[in-house]
Amino acid sequence: MRTRQPLTALEDLRIPVQAQLAAAWTSLMFLYAYVDILAFYKPGVVDDILAGVVHEFDTGPTFVALALTLMAIPSLMILLSTTLPARVNRTINLVVATLYILPTIYNADGESWTYSYFYGFSIGLEVLILALILRLAWTWPRTSSPATLAASLDSETLRTPQQA
Repeated sequence: MRTRQPLTALEDLRIPVQAQLAAAWTSLMFLYAYVDILAFYKPGVVDDILAGVVHEFDTGPTFVALALTLMAIPSLMILLSTTLPARVNRTINLVVATLYILPTIYNADGESWTYSYFYGFSIGLEVLILALILRLAWTWPRTSSPATLAASLDSETLRTPQQA
């Protein structure tokens, strides 16, 4: 007869901020892609695209360049979040995530109320991920410099093992 093993707590490893940021940007990119793909199922969207119009914009070189830029920046943020030094990484994430809130919300402009749940839900999730990115970057853990650590040790009274 086997004895039952005691239940233990799951190990909760600390994931580096860089990996969390890269995961958040990846999630945002998946949402962007799937929202665009699912939008093709709306009646008339494919016909408009074939006629050279997306949303209300002509699909000329300027539109394509802007669309690529809007998608390339979050894609690059996945890479940059894992490779840049912490101080620069934090600043870039704060700036880019803040700037992306406006175009994300703009995507709801002009959409019919028939699809308001779809766009409201997707844009809500995208803004939530951008808020998470802002929170992760804003609360990036700081380390003490050797001088600060030495000063804090000097201010403490050192105790011997017998005093403890």
